Amino acid sequence: MIQACVEVMNRLGSGFEILPKRWVVERTFGWFNQYRRLSKDYERLPEMSEAAIYAVMTRIMLRRLTA
Repeated sequence: MIQACVEVMNRLGSGFEILPKRWVVERTFGWFNQYRRLSKDYERLPEMSEAAIYAVMTRIMLRRLTA
């Protein structure tokens, strides 16, 4: 089983502020939206959604390795 560690960050100022590592997550979600099955919540079971994410990430990484 994969575990995730969540770190809550408080805002220091009132204006725009770049939060560390947030762009990595936002970029990954952008990649997921390029694939139809991950752009909406089509699956009934969460395990199917997880499997689709693994398949898409495998495809992305293989494309990078072969380029």
